[in-house]
Amino acid sequence: MSKLLQSVALAASMVVATSAVQAQELKIGYVNSEAVLRESNLAKLAQAKLEAEFGKREKDLKDQESKLRAAAEKLEKDAPTLSEAERGRRSRDIGEKDRDLQRKKREWQEDLTQRRNEELAAVVEKANKVIKQIFDTEKYDLILQDAIHFSPRVDITKKVIDALNAQK
Repeated sequence: MSKLLQSVALAASMVVATSAVQAQELKIGYVNSEAVLRESNLAKLAQAKLEAEFGKREKDLKDQESKLRAAAEKLEKDAPTLSEAERGRRSRDIGEKDRDLQRKKREWQEDLTQRRNEELAAVVEKANKVIKQIFDTEKYDLILQDAIHFSPRVDITKKVIDALNAQK
């Protein structure tokens, strides 16, 4: 009889413990980092800064590429009338200019990537501070970034973007 009483008491205590845990709900939030990096004013400002900084170089590279293509087409058109030596000289010249252009493009791409990473790191750092502030002030138990599935009920991305945009 005492074993039955112990079992009933244990079951009752488990029911009480389970209902206590259920009564204390977790407050969970979700932030779409990609949207923050795409839609916040800070991210848009960083993109505009990069375009201003690297746009002229990109245009110059495209102009050089157009001139090189025109020179290659002219060589191809003029090839039947040129001497072997002249054809070889022009071909080498175009090849050297092409290698130089490819090198300049790689350097431009590397510089752009490095600066983009720097700018994005600054935006991410500020966004993380905003997320931490929201976490503390609204008493969240957990805030996730980049989840596979989430309910719109827990999505605080707009709140984060609005808080970032409100900063000076």
